[in-house]
Amino acid sequence: MNEPVDRPQNLESMTVEVEPNPVEPDVDTQVKVGVEEFHISGDDLVGKVKELIHQGNIRRIIIKAEDDRTLIEIPLTVGVVGGAIAATMFPVVAAVGAIGALVAKLKLVIERRE
Repeated sequence: MNEPVDRPQNLESMTVEVEPNPVEPDVDTQVKVGVEEFHISGDDLVGKVKELIHQGNIRRIIIKAEDDRTLIEIPLTVGVVGGAIAATMFPVVAAVGAIGALVAKLKLVIERRE
């Protein structure tokens, strides 16, 4: 009573051979990214980050200390424009301002889409 009614008796007769059919994507999956580095003082940091955010073609901003320790990474999304930038990026800009106040010399690494 506990066994399934339509259970096949011979499992070898149930095997199916499938040929692999590789599919190539229609979209180019390789994105070219350029990297730029700036050495900047803590006082100028917030203004430079705001300027870079408004450019729009930036993928990521990385702020590093002089000894190449990463202090903060800011991933930027495509399509954030106008007032949405101010609303979504305010906490990030506040954190950048705090870092700029504490550290005298910084390295700003920028990844751009090409």
